Amino acid sequence: MLKKLDDFRYSIPKSYKKGMRIEGLIFANQPLIQQIEKDLTIDQVANVATLPGLVGCSLAMPDAHQGYGFCIGGVAAADLSDGVISAGGVGFDINCGVRLLNSPFQVNEIKSKLQMLLDDLFQSIPCGLGQRGVINLSLDDLNQVLDQGAQWPIQKKFGLATDLAFIEEMGRITSADASMVGQKAKNRGHTQLGSLGSGNHFVEIQMVTEVFDSEIANRFGLYHDQIVILIHTGSRGLGHQVCTDHLNSMQEAMKKYRIHVVDRQLACVPIRSKEGQHYLKAMAAAANFAFANRQIVTHQIRKSFGRVMGSENLKIVYDVCHNIAKEEEHRLNGKQTKVLVHRKGATRAFPKGHPDLPAEVRDWGQPVLVPGSMGTCSYVLLGSERAMLETFGSSCHGAGRAKSRSQARRETTPEELLRIFRRKNILIKAQTNSGLVEEKPDAYKDVNQVVEVIHKTGIATKLAKLKPLAVMKG
Repeated sequence: MLKKLDDFRYSIPKSYKKGMRIEGLIFANQPLIQQIEKDLTIDQVANVATLPGLVGCSLAMPDAHQGYGFCIGGVAAADLSDGVISAGGVGFDINCGVRLLNSPFQVNEIKSKLQMLLDDLFQSIPCGLGQRGVINLSLDDLNQVLDQGAQWPIQKKFGLATDLAFIEEMGRITSADASMVGQKAKNRGHTQLGSLGSGNHFVEIQMVTEVFDSEIANRFGLYHDQIVILIHTGSRGLGHQVCTDHLNSMQEAMKKYRIHVVDRQLACVPIRSKEGQHYLKAMAAAANFAFANRQIVTHQIRKSFGRVMGSENLKIVYDVCHNIAKEEEHRLNGKQTKVLVHRKGATRAFPKGHPDLPAEVRDWGQPVLVPGSMGTCSYVLLGSERAMLETFGSSCHGAGRAKSRSQARRETTPEELLRIFRRKNILIKAQTNSGLVEEKPDAYKDVNQVVEVIHKTGIATKLAKLKPLAVMKG
């Protein structure tokens, strides 16, 4: 059974399930833990704790919900020498992530042009299942994107060199190797650069409704009543195929390494194995594709603002990964140790002064971007030292699903959902209104409660609150 440690932490003891090597730890308050208990999240956190070579605890963030192998919102760190890498601990949409742009406009300057702007964005950014992107890449170009990440589109004038400092990993994971990405994945990805995809991916025009620390917010160009833009998209079909290919490889290779898992979705291999290294290099390449994808989408948004508002001066506040595994240095048993951190539906939350942050943000800490459900608020947080002590420098990544997509469709019609948005004075545009119902606001947990847990535990602190004005969905 769960053991309540305090108002925001619940422990899963090793006695919960046979084979657990480490304890589980869930960050949640009472209402959130009641939602988490409704699906298989707790079992999945415990299952992860049975994997060989993990250190610390198997973690779940307050937005946690059932996923593939790992729960969405799961974090686990593995010892580099005897630990494992699990493709299910990263997920299918590798480096699905969010990017926040600030603008020089206040809400009163944009209201009369909001519909025009949304229409222009919809024409400029392909969205929806299987949609082609802005650029049709040659194989050589695609390999360069996989190796160079956001640096490739910036070299091609899709952005500014100054953008890179405000992207996690400076927009490029250098361990990537395009040759580790299979041909089927490349075939799926070469037409999709600069696109949103479907599901919960979006572009939102938002306004800053609350600032919690004006001095630091100003450093990131954020202020009250300002118009900002939040982008959510990832590695599209390419990343999905990379995950699929390497899951199959890992399931086969486990026999060779005599690894047994309690759930086949947790297929894994030793980090230092041939299969482990091949996956990590392919995963990094897919992550670079996602960085480049968000960079092209950013360029298209800037062009739309130029056409409608007369200025392309949108600056990146920050860009964070959600689904990723990275070698990082963390303090374990009193000494700095390199580990491989799986973040599945979780985001990095490094504090000020951290050496892995570029100079442009190091003095204030890394922004943590937490989008709410469609039609609700979002937050900008700042990473903290507490995250380094408790969560391997990790935080939540969003509100987290509370209802399945099928349940959401059964409960609400597209017409009812559109009426809700009209009452909230939020514009919305999508390829199909039926797909919107799966993303209705109450299909997700309350992002205010999720963020409150993160803030109260000190994992990350609130910097600004954002409200949607116009939503573009796939």
